[in-house]
Amino acid sequence: MLEGIRVLDVSIAMAGPFAAQKLADLGADVVKVEPVTGEWQRHVSAGGARGHQVNASFLSLNRNKRSISLNLKHPRGREVLARLVAGADVFLQNYRPGVADRLGVDYETLRAIRPDLVYVSMSGYGQTGPYSSRPGQDVLLQAMSGGLASGRREGEPPRPAPFFMADAFTAYSAFEGAMAALFHRERTGEGQLVEVNMLDSIIAAQMQELSVSTVGRVPQQPSAEIHAHSYIRAPYGIFATSDGFIALSFAEMPDLAKLFEDPRFDQYESERDGFTHRDEISRLVTENLARDTTEHWLAELGDAGVWVGPVHDYEDLVDDPQVQHNGSFVEYEHPTEGHVKTPGFPFRLSGTTQEITRPAPLNGQHTHEVLTELGLGPAEIDALEDDGAVHRDRSLPTPDPAR
Repeated sequence: MLEGIRVLDVSIAMAGPFAAQKLADLGADVVKVEPVTGEWQRHVSAGGARGHQVNASFLSLNRNKRSISLNLKHPRGREVLARLVAGADVFLQNYRPGVADRLGVDYETLRAIRPDLVYVSMSGYGQTGPYSSRPGQDVLLQAMSGGLASGRREGEPPRPAPFFMADAFTAYSAFEGAMAALFHRERTGEGQLVEVNMLDSIIAAQMQELSVSTVGRVPQQPSAEIHAHSYIRAPYGIFATSDGFIALSFAEMPDLAKLFEDPRFDQYESERDGFTHRDEISRLVTENLARDTTEHWLAELGDAGVWVGPVHDYEDLVDDPQVQHNGSFVEYEHPTEGHVKTPGFPFRLSGTTQEITRPAPLNGQHTHEVLTELGLGPAEIDALEDDGAVHRDRSLPTPDPAR
């Protein structure tokens, strides 16, 4: 779908590389512009999954990209970048505010080189304002977003999501903004600046919940018992069974009274008391579910039309029959990391195909290839490398530019 679109990805960590990878998955030629020492994520391994040469974190966020390794603090490195910009459609960065200006890669400077450039600028809190210089890290944004108060139990601190939720929302926002700007350019020929920040992204993701607060004036109330969301009626959450856990949502009181053979549920009206007596209802659910196994309750409640589901860990998830049916994971071979199994594509397209054509690159793996495409000869490339303006990885064969 995006074949013929070139993206320069100078971002680091998760949100920026994830957004650029989504463009790459749709066929864009994404050139990852890394420092000569390699992008930050190459040196930080989530979960200690370091890999042989490429850790799991970097590998997961940089498939279908090529890597050119430039020293943007070197004048000749910036000259190379300017030549890349002249042939680029999208430039994506997530520097802290002010860094792009200092490096000479801000929007106005690059627009002078490529007037129809789509320039995506990502930040933690925005380019200006009282928090603009603060570090935009995922758990900090989750905490600030207000959402953690909706699942808090009395006397306990709020618990953040155990995945990089703010980063993921921001990546999708940047991807959406880039696609919208590219579509606008197709219609008008005009490029533009797309500004995305983590704070606005995680706020926008809570469209329904925040509107309940700002429009409906309903406060977030902590619960004494299990309850996952203060704006949803009980029972709602993860409950223990005799041998594990089960997820339960929106069960009707008459159904629970019948299935549990417990007439105490009959005193409650689902839509009214599910909010005002949620602790009592959750306490009764907890008591009843503990009487039998997860397998029993999944079948018993599920067959009766109650909304229930399993509680997976990652190993369970990979083996789940629906996940396997959907092809939710993709597998391929990496030249240094071997067999890779990783999450695939979140949507399907009827007219085009998303596929993995390149594994995550080594730092500078495609420096020679990209510079050759810019018209530089071997002697010029060697001179740039000798001067410290570029870096190229020589551990793998030089890629074929025609690939």
